[in-house]
Order: sequence, then structure tokens, then C-alpha cells
Amino acid sequence: MIVVTGAYGFIGSNVVRGLNGLGITNLLLVDDFDAVQKASNLDGCVFEEKMNRTVFLEWFLENADEVEFVFHLGARTDTAEFNFRILDSLNLAYSKALWEICARKDIPIIYASSAATYGLGEHGFVDDEQKIGLLKPLNPYGLSKQLFDMFVLTQEAKPSHWMGLKFFNVYGPHETHKGRMASVIYHAFHQIKATGTLKLFQSHHINFKDGEQLRDFVFVDDVVAVCLYFYNVINSQKVTASLNGIYNLGTGQARTFNDLGKAVFSAMGKPSTITYIPIPEDIRDKYQYFTEANMAKLKRAGFNKEFTALEDGVKAYVRFLEANTN
Repeated sequence: MIVVTGAYGFIGSNVVRGLNGLGITNLLLVDDFDAVQKASNLDGCVFEEKMNRTVFLEWFLENADEVEFVFHLGARTDTAEFNFRILDSLNLAYSKALWEICARKDIPIIYASSAATYGLGEHGFVDDEQKIGLLKPLNPYGLSKQLFDMFVLTQEAKPSHWMGLKFFNVYGPHETHKGRMASVIYHAFHQIKATGTLKLFQSHHINFKDGEQLRDFVFVDDVVAVCLYFYNVINSQKVTASLNGIYNLGTGQARTFNDLGKAVFSAMGKPSTITYIPIPEDIRDKYQYFTEANMAKLKRAGFNKEFTALEDGVKAYVRFLEANTN
């Protein structure tokens, strides 16, 4: 059986679809299945069982021999959540307990880290495990992911095969439930549909013009492709311990918010009308003007698929949004 935590969520539900696409249905899905707003995320998916996250760890302790692989994608992902007790419980303590079972039973695990660990990028965006302790996340969410990465790297007991993936700005189908934390592309689509215009943040940095702030936007299909690549390599028994580690998962090419906005307008067949509003003062000093994943490590691990260009990903996502409510 393959476990997918966070299976009701954005990336988790897309990974479930990716596994189904490989003909894999022996899945145990773990999440808070009382979250009604996520219900349609698993429409059409095939799996064996669902289990609430509150009882899963106890079940896993007693039934680990039934599990062959774990995709640990569940987390509280709200970057505006400042109650660290919640993040410590859901992101850190839960992940540690899951990791320890995988290590003890030698069950391969792929887990979700985050580019939020890089903070303002003072030390660059290179997935060098020797520098992870130097990173300075800007919010408690990023800190929770940072602390788990550091925990993993300091453990003597590890599964034979493990990977942590630092997701950059992921966008794509099945993120409606994220609300304000959904991608800028999702919000841009709905804003343009309602008003015909798009508001982006002004720049308060001398080196960047309005809308020229840069992010590494990665289409969720590419995120799934990387997860399945590592899964397949591990299952083929071609993987070596040297592939174990923490990897960036972006495109390696930063694009501006203006580029993003123009791509959404184009995909919707509308003329581009962008205005700029001030960044709220309470987040202005924590605003990232540039993120770009260094992807050399993933390429060295053998993943050579081209990442989806922003315009192509936006077009595919807009088509989905036009046809679906989520």
C-alpha cells in the first residue's frame, strides 16, 4: 500500500491523480476529510482507503508492514499562521513521528519542504544541505519546514531512500480550497473575470519597477512529475543512497508578476490592464522581490524533463478554471 498524506489538498490530490495515471490504485489517503471545501479535489480518483490524520500515526505504528511507500504532502501551509503551536503540531511533530516509523521500518519517503525556508534569499536559492542551517525563514510556516529539514539531516536512523522537495510557487488545478493562499494566477483569473483589470503590488525597492518582482512559478503537473520520477527510480531499484537528499522544485527561471498577469489576460482572450497598489506595510519588510530555484541538483539526479513554460501552464490552468469551479 502507498500512503499519501495531505491527499485532500492541492499537491496531494494531484499526486493521487498522477499515481492513478500509472495504474496505481493501492492507495491509503490521509487528511482531514471533514474539510468539505476540499471534497471535489478527489473526484474521479481511485484508491483503497481514506483515513483521518488524527488516527493515522497510531495505525501506521501497528501496520507499517503493509506500507511500501509514503508521500508526505500534508501540512498547514498558511504563511500568515503565527500560532507556532499549530505549526509545531501539524508540520513538525507529526512529520517527525512519521519519519521515525519510516526509518525504523525502512519505508521510502518523499516529503514536502518549501522554498519559504529561504527567506529573503540572503544565502541564495541553492539546495546545498551544508547551508540549510544558515537560512532565515520569514514566517513560522517557513520555520516549521526549516526545522524539519534540519531534523532529517541530523538523524542517524534514515530510510534507505528518502527525498525532501522544496516547492517554490506552485500553481494549477485543485487549489480553490486554499483561499487567500491560492496562487496569484488563481486570484488573477477571478479578478480579471470580475473586473476586467488586475491589481499587482507596487515595488518599494529601488532595483525593481512595479510588477517586475520575480518569482519561480512552477506548474503542479511538473511537481507531480518529479514526485513520480523519484518514486519510479526507487521502485526500479536503480536508485542509490547518493540520490537521497533535499531538492529544489521550481523551474529554475524566475518570471515577473507582469509576465504572469499578461499571460492570464492572453489566456482569457482579454486586453491587458494592470494597475499597481502599495504592499501592505505589515508585510512590506518581509516581501520577497526575487526567488529562483537552482535546479542543478535535480538534474544531476537524472530528472531531465523540461518544465512547463509560464505561458503554457497559465493557459492550461485558465482552461481548467473556465471549465470547473475548483
